[in-house]
Amino acid sequence: MIGGAVVILLAITCGGILYSRIVSPNLVNVTQDSVYFFVKTGSGYPQVYIDFKKSGWLRHEKGFDWVAKRKGYPERVKPGRYLLTKGMSNSDIVNLLRSGRQSELDLVFNTTRHFDRLAGVLSKQIEADSASLIAAFRDTAVMASYGFTPKNWAAMFIPNTYRFFWNTDVSQFLNRMKREYDSFWNETRLSRLKEIGLDRFEVIALASIVQEETFKADEMPRVAGAYMNRLKKGIRLQADPTVIYAWQDFTIRRVLHRHLLIESPYNTYKYAGIPPGPIRIPSVQAIDACLNYEKHDYIYFCAKEDFSGYHSFAKTYSDHLANARRYQRMLNKTKE
Repeated sequence: MIGGAVVILLAITCGGILYSRIVSPNLVNVTQDSVYFFVKTGSGYPQVYIDFKKSGWLRHEKGFDWVAKRKGYPERVKPGRYLLTKGMSNSDIVNLLRSGRQSELDLVFNTTRHFDRLAGVLSKQIEADSASLIAAFRDTAVMASYGFTPKNWAAMFIPNTYRFFWNTDVSQFLNRMKREYDSFWNETRLSRLKEIGLDRFEVIALASIVQEETFKADEMPRVAGAYMNRLKKGIRLQADPTVIYAWQDFTIRRVLHRHLLIESPYNTYKYAGIPPGPIRIPSVQAIDACLNYEKHDYIYFCAKEDFSGYHSFAKTYSDHLANARRYQRMLNKTKE
């Protein structure tokens, strides 16, 4: 009888140990209801186990190790970003990691002047590091492989929110951007291109100027309309942002006469038409504002004297000078 009781006790004990190792809650040392666990590309099981130990999330780390090996996870490690919920058992965790069912993320990037800055924004959201992204962004062979040149390369990147897997590499990111670029230029937008007489690169270059001129989305079509009027009348765009871009000195707050002397195809005070490429990656709003620009008779515009961020528009140069003087007077008052 005593021997039988011992066997039963041992069985209960072993069963309890197995239950604890396999199905009892083990992800308990977390402050949130859920956490993300990252498995880097190329990581083997030893690194995964080390990362779990460093996290401090597991009540029993050795129990996780035991279950992982029994389920063959060390031979089936898959990179990714995995959503773990509080109270998950070792079996739940291992099954998720082994399946490769990672969670997608919302990758967001906005309009920007610099690819280095874009690389920094992206590297904080996906696995691709900023150095690899910068190298690809600067590689003319990479640009050519997608049908672009250094001058129009920025046109391929349409700022938006995209669903991505965390373990996205540089090539995967660029391939996706090319698909999104092709999708962006749908029949409606292509039809508008024909109607306004510009090509994709010209519209995006113009949109980049509009983006620099105003951050007010509701004013962008009016600004775009003023520039389109200049193009139609053969008047130079005379856009200050293009001169600043030509100097590559974005600390310039006021364009002076000496700045206008720079020899550059981006100097729209010297050269007529749209510059050879965008001066920044413009927003979707700016691009669509150019495609659907406001039809009016305005040629000129300058900042409003109320410092609202909006502009005063004029049909004649004399009216424009009056607007400019009002703005300058208010500017001088604020400096007194």
